[in-house]
Amino acid sequence: MTASKPPLLPDATRDLARFSAGLRFEDLPSEVIERLKLSVLDSIGVCLHGVTLPWTKHVQAMVEAEGARAEASIFGSGKKTSAANAALVNSTAGHAFELDDIHKQSIIHPGSLALPVALALAEAKGAASGRDLLAAIAAGYEVGARVGNAATVRLLLNGFHPQGTSGAFVAAATAARVLGLDAERTVHCLGIVGSQASGLMAAQEGAMVKRFHSGRAAQSGVYAAELARRGFTGIEDVLEAAYGGFLATHSDNPAPEKLVAGLGSEWETLNVGYKPYAAVTSIHTALDALLQIMRDHALRADDIAAIEASVSQPTYVHCAWEYKAQGLTAAQMNLYFGLALIAIDGNAFVEQYREARLKDPKLLGFIERISARVDPEIEAMGAAFRHAARITVTTRDGRVLKAEMLNRRGSAENPLTPGDVERKFREVVRSCLDARHIGRVVAIVQDLEKQDDAGELIRIMGAPANRG
Repeated sequence: MTASKPPLLPDATRDLARFSAGLRFEDLPSEVIERLKLSVLDSIGVCLHGVTLPWTKHVQAMVEAEGARAEASIFGSGKKTSAANAALVNSTAGHAFELDDIHKQSIIHPGSLALPVALALAEAKGAASGRDLLAAIAAGYEVGARVGNAATVRLLLNGFHPQGTSGAFVAAATAARVLGLDAERTVHCLGIVGSQASGLMAAQEGAMVKRFHSGRAAQSGVYAAELARRGFTGIEDVLEAAYGGFLATHSDNPAPEKLVAGLGSEWETLNVGYKPYAAVTSIHTALDALLQIMRDHALRADDIAAIEASVSQPTYVHCAWEYKAQGLTAAQMNLYFGLALIAIDGNAFVEQYREARLKDPKLLGFIERISARVDPEIEAMGAAFRHAARITVTTRDGRVLKAEMLNRRGSAENPLTPGDVERKFREVVRSCLDARHIGRVVAIVQDLEKQDDAGELIRIMGAPANRG
């Protein structure tokens, strides 16, 4: 009886597939192209930094042991593997340090999925222009964001990791577009990847596997496109099916109309923002608000008696659990640890999340001064403000200081400048990319639509990481 229910939104999967398969570079507005190029530069930086980290190295070692056909580069290694395995390693790297771009409503990090998939398949094919890459990445961003939008924050609150679930559609749409699948085969590509979507949010409290969710989503996207190209079939109504469909299964309150809302005229790519902190996006407004108070009142950590963070219910559930020094993933996801870093260091970037800091007695002691609560007024503002935060600082001399931050620095509403994104890129690759290549990557990406062949960029990214 359940299977006989009408679809949530008839033909939604097919409509997205038609859009994705037919998307041309010429269809992209200039502002979308510029945003995509910023995302490409940001994603290159976070991927190259991510391949140097232990969890990515475990995945790379596993892939190397398999001995797959050498057709696509593992970033920063000088080695090659299959396109699917390259996407697995490189997308794990992209999500390896909480630095990847973020689409707030869908709660996905599309750059760490789309870029590795697009470059792996382009290299395996033998050629791709910058225009083709941008069109493929745009397809991934637009399809994946709409899937996440339609699933709503309920997917996250139900315990699913959006990067591994909704994010799988970013990878599949990107892969299908690089391989030139027609609309019918793209339907099956989406129908295959939807069956592979996975990832549980309990991973946030310390497990390396959170990073792997991104890699598996990317790998599944490549497999889905390759299988669809060969005539393998998937669920043709994977998104809208009332029984066993993606939305019905992952969300108890989906908004299926968001799958196709404004498709081709309103660009979700423009709602992507970038991270100035190496931490989960949901806590950035709280970090910004505390930093503002400390700067405005010239406070030091020793001046603070107590901090109260008032946040949305999703942020509270996602980030306000007891920190017990469970590891880097937990530190980067935790509200209390992030606020302690701001109080003591004045920043929460790569240097602050070194292994030695995770059990720092000074940080752990400061956390005892921090409390958090769900703010009913922030809740009443609706889902658009689920990242909003109010910080109250009580000083040791009795002052009560407050700041409210509705939109985090780096969001689409409060954006970083292109210069900010470039500075972030240069900072994160400083220790892993040869100095002579850093400026060259910036120049290539700035003119990506003019590049007839992405080969130079792929060669730079695939070269062994600079250890000096």
